Amino acid sequence: MKTLLRLAATLAALAFFTGAAQAKYFRTVVIDPGHGGHDKGGQWGLVYEKHLALDTAARLENELRKRGYNTVMTRRSDYFISLPERVRITKKYSNAIFVSVHYNYTWKQEVSGLETFFNNGDSFNLAQQVHNGMMRKVRTNNRGVKFARFYVIRHNTCPAILVECGFVSNPTERSRMKSAWWRQSLAEGMADGIDRYRKL
Repeated sequence: MKTLLRLAATLAALAFFTGAAQAKYFRTVVIDPGHGGHDKGGQWGLVYEKHLALDTAARLENELRKRGYNTVMTRRSDYFISLPERVRITKKYSNAIFVSVHYNYTWKQEVSGLETFFNNGDSFNLAQQVHNGMMRKVRTNNRGVKFARFYVIRHNTCPAILVECGFVSNPTERSRMKSAWWRQSLAEGMADGIDRYRKL
């Protein structure tokens, strides 16, 4: 019994590291701006997550194209797209990674910072590199890389992460995210992280 358990553990570890090693060989980055249309996401006054996410995602696409990546956007303007449709779009590309761009919200206005979520072993290294890339570009609270079960990362079969680019509900971060330099810095940090992930 112990031998079987050890074998199972070895096979699981091998699957984890093999998946992580293979994950870096990709040509396409699917960029997913969160929310859209009637789904505004987090908001404070006239500051809507859906607009911030779309602008940041467009900046990320521009950075990635300059670096030679193929890119796909799940939406390019302010319209609603379902979670299953976002996953369906991604699954059309056999050699891709998925990055969902969001901004955070909580009723506790003092909460701030960046956090990045993954759902499986293939996605952990991607989350870590992208998160570190953003943290190198901006000064804010580091909320870390975390496991989560968000639909778009749980149902994707390629390496998939969800990035939270600051809290709309925090006055300081809200002021920053309304400025183009913040969104551009985060986009550059994400692109840097994707580069590092591919070179692992």
